[in-house]
Amino acid sequence: MATRIRYSRDRDAMRRAILDAARRLFVRDGYSRVSMRRIADRIDYSAAALYLYFPAKADIFFALAQDGLERFGAAMAAPGREDDLLASLEDRFWRYYEFSKKQPEYYWLMFVDRSVPRIAQDWDRLAVVSKTRDEGVEMVQRCIDAGLFPRGTSAAAAFHVLGTAIHGAAVHRLCGRPFTRRDADLFARNTLRTAIAGLRAGVALDVPPGLKHGGRVE
Repeated sequence: MATRIRYSRDRDAMRRAILDAARRLFVRDGYSRVSMRRIADRIDYSAAALYLYFPAKADIFFALAQDGLERFGAAMAAPGREDDLLASLEDRFWRYYEFSKKQPEYYWLMFVDRSVPRIAQDWDRLAVVSKTRDEGVEMVQRCIDAGLFPRGTSAAAAFHVLGTAIHGAAVHRLCGRPFTRRDADLFARNTLRTAIAGLRAGVALDVPPGLKHGGRVE
């Protein structure tokens, strides 16, 4: 029994080492430029042995994506503040930005890099992301119902406006220049608050024909 437990731990540790090495290489050099051999070399392992853990490079990526999505779900799971809907809405989008700061490699691979496997088209069908999106649209709708945003505002379109604002700020920070990290955070906060203020002021939103109630653009 002790031998079996030790074997399981050793295997888990090796799997983690492979994923950590692959994540750093994917982000630094780009998914398409990284081979199984390069990942193996990074951890002083043979390429042939690497296939005992992952049949293909895409399987490594999907394991990373699953790990990243679990972390993303946990980061977005904090309850809202029912006593202040606008503050709660801002907090929710700010948690998205904070995730990009605390987990920059996962964020880049999941939400920025479009050279990665099928997740480039399919990530928004995954349960964690769908749940997060639907909760965000619902929160915007509560603001509309409470009169904080004008009646007739599309909750789904407004959600995408706020998401685009904070995502752009997150990517801007990850790319580095021309801002310092502190300036980037201030820029992100100002961008989010300006988007919220625009919605409150009644800026007309053109709603794409393919935008469903749930918030996904086809």
